[in-house]
Amino acid sequence: MSRVCGQGRLWSIILAGGEGERLRPLVQRWLGRHRPKQYCTFVGTRSMLEHTLDRVDPLCSAEHRVTVITRSHLPEAEPQLVKPRAGVVVVQPVNRNTAPGVFLGLAHVRAKDAKAIVAIFPSDHFIYPEDRFVRLVRSAVQAAAELENLVLVGVRPERPETEYGWIVPGKCLGRVEGQEVRAVDGFVEKPGADACQSVMAKGGLWNTLILAARADVLWHMGERYLPEIMGLFEAYGEVIGTPEERAVLEASYDLMPPYNFSLGILGPASAETAVIESTGILWSDWGKPERIVETLRLLGKQPRFSMTQAAALY
Repeated sequence: MSRVCGQGRLWSIILAGGEGERLRPLVQRWLGRHRPKQYCTFVGTRSMLEHTLDRVDPLCSAEHRVTVITRSHLPEAEPQLVKPRAGVVVVQPVNRNTAPGVFLGLAHVRAKDAKAIVAIFPSDHFIYPEDRFVRLVRSAVQAAAELENLVLVGVRPERPETEYGWIVPGKCLGRVEGQEVRAVDGFVEKPGADACQSVMAKGGLWNTLILAARADVLWHMGERYLPEIMGLFEAYGEVIGTPEERAVLEASYDLMPPYNFSLGILGPASAETAVIESTGILWSDWGKPERIVETLRLLGKQPRFSMTQAAALY
C-alpha cells in the first residue's frame, strides 16, 4: 500500500457522553456520588477524558477537535474542558447512545471541512503507551485515506470477553508503515461464552471503537444504514453557526431514537470496513472495577480509590 497523506485534513471527535453505569457502584462508594467514568481520575492526576485529550494532541490541533458531551454532565465536564484544548465542545441535550454522538460530532466537522478525515475516540479507555498508540492511529488514518474504508483499531484478545464487541478479520488489503490492514468478515457484539471461544478460534479481535474514516464516507454510511436519524442531522448541519442551531438540536433530539454505532453501522457495513491490529499496546475500556485493578496491578500503579472497595464489587 503506497503512502498517502491524509493527516493535513485530519479532525478528531472525542465521545464523552456516556453514563458509565457499570462503574456506578464503585464510583458511588469511592466518591459518595455518581460521576461518569470519563470524568474520574482513577490513577495519577488526570481524568480519563483529560488523558484522551492529551493523547489526541500529537494528531491534530485543537482547532480540528470536536468533543461531544451530554448536558447533564456539564458540572463535571466544564472544569476539564479548558479552552482551546477541547476544541469545539458540542452539548447533546441527552445521551442517545453512540451513533448519535458520532454523527453529531461529524456534523460539526462537515460544517468546517466536508473533505476531512476523522479519527474517533471514546473518552473512557485506558491506553498505554500513548506514543505507540498515536503511531497506530496515524496508520489507520493513512489506510482510511487510501482505501476509502472505515478503519477500526482491533486488539488481540487476552480472554473470551463477553462484554466486548468482536471483529472477525478477513484477507489482507495491504500494509501501512509496517501495519497490516485487513478486511472485516463480520462483527459479533457481546457474544456469549461459547460464541466468544468460536470467534477467538477464528482470530477475532476486540473492537475498541477507535476508528478513522473520510468524513463523507462515514456520513454516507449513516445515510444508508440509519436514515431515521441522518435526516435530523442533515437538517441540523445546515443551521450550525446560526441563531437556530440550538433550537434545531433540541427538536432533533426530542425525535431521535437511541442507536448503538456498532449494531447500527458496523454490523451492516462490515464489507466497507477494515481493521488494523494494535500490537505492543495495553488497552482496556475500564468498564468494570476488576479491569481497572488488573491494569494498575500490571503496571505497578496505585489507584486513587480503595482496592478493598473495588474488590467487594467483583
